[in-house]
Amino acid sequence: MIDLHTHSIFSDGELVPFELIRRAEAAGYRGLAITDHMDASNLDLIIPRIVKALEMVRPYISIDVVPGAEITHSPPELISDLVKEARRLGARIVIVHGETIAEPVSKGTNRAAIEAGADILSHPGLICTEDVLFAKEKNVSLEITSRKGHSLTNGHVAREALKFGAPLCLNTDSHGPADLITKDFATQILLGAGVDENRIGAVFENSKHLIEKAMRRN
Repeated sequence: MIDLHTHSIFSDGELVPFELIRRAEAAGYRGLAITDHMDASNLDLIIPRIVKALEMVRPYISIDVVPGAEITHSPPELISDLVKEARRLGARIVIVHGETIAEPVSKGTNRAAIEAGADILSHPGLICTEDVLFAKEKNVSLEITSRKGHSLTNGHVAREALKFGAPLCLNTDSHGPADLITKDFATQILLGAGVDENRIGAVFENSKHLIEKAMRRN
């Protein structure tokens, strides 16, 4: 399992980074991104601390872990600058909190996230065809999620992405240890979203590609 959307105590998660990593490692994970909720108020506080923690723990763990950020509930007009700033501060995976139907996310967020070149558009809700095509063009991955509430539109996201060839990934949006899942369970979520069995491998391969790319970033 490679999970590129998780939260620690630096936002609304339950675990310090070291424990989150250890629990993911014990659960059989191969890769992890710590992507706490961020906006202009806390990018400079959280990202350097996650970077420092991972530098210290990396020699003692058996999985790939990268620092990241989830730009959350930002006005669409600010998303591009926040994505750039997150990368400058050391985030190797940048996610934007998409237009989930479970929260009042500003209209236009999906489009702005893709335009900004985020790595992943998380739980993009009832994403329109135009934005799916734009995500394909910009190689921005659309997220299938195991997170309650956000997962309500997994079927729509999967159907549109597969129809038009946009990249997909599966993440947990974990906030606590109970949210971590196995690859077998992730497979069931993808099947439940309508992803054909013969296309599931490509979803997992995309997550592998994303973390390998992130590990190479300076």
